[in-house]
Amino acid sequence: MSKREIALVTGASRGIGRAVCIQLAKDGYDIVFNYQSGQEAALETKRLCEAEGANVCMVQADISSSEECTKLIDKAVEFGEGPVAVLVNNAGITRDNVLMRMKDEELDAVIDTNLKGTFYMMRGVSKMMLRAKKGRIINMSSVVGVMGNAGQVNYAASKAGVIGMTKSLARELASRKITVNAIAPGMIETDMTKKLPDDAKEAILKGIPMQEMGKPEDIANMVSFLASDKAKYITGQVFCVDGGMAI
Repeated sequence: MSKREIALVTGASRGIGRAVCIQLAKDGYDIVFNYQSGQEAALETKRLCEAEGANVCMVQADISSSEECTKLIDKAVEFGEGPVAVLVNNAGITRDNVLMRMKDEELDAVIDTNLKGTFYMMRGVSKMMLRAKKGRIINMSSVVGVMGNAGQVNYAASKAGVIGMTKSLARELASRKITVNAIAPGMIETDMTKKLPDDAKEAILKGIPMQEMGKPEDIANMVSFLASDKAKYITGQVFCVDGGMAI
């Protein structure tokens, strides 16, 4: 059982999710996170968080399923012996294609995970936060949800939807001192971007005013701020951490 406040992070076996877990562990939270596959990577996230002094519970769960989200939340409550203090909705997928060639299943998969999964998690956690009259919900949108991107109509729609849900839920929960904010990452160095050809990387960098990709820790630092008391009067906002892409 956990002794400290619980931070629940979805999609945290690697990349941004892992960096968020590690930072929140440093901030003094115990960590519950899910992974869908890749148990070895998830175990590494667990190990790194434990090295920061956190108690950690990892749960295999599919965020696109309402029932699986309920299972994950129940595990977090059991582990923490109380309500979740911070929810970070980070889990997300892409199924890129131009609109004319996009299949129904490519649209459905992205909407089910990115948009509906975020909804399911917010619905479940907000109930306990309302009873506690405290909490932080932080949703991972994307710069693509702010400015769009060719070949990602489904992804842009899901991430723009996350922004709409963030602002709406912020209005619903503000009177109970629960904040709901979104982060819109730009191009972040992950295992996926490291595999890009050099010419593709150069093309991406041309669209970033700061002329460099961000790091997962840049996003984790923003999560840390929004989860802290320093951000207690900030809600319903979207923070672009993108090197200036959305200017």
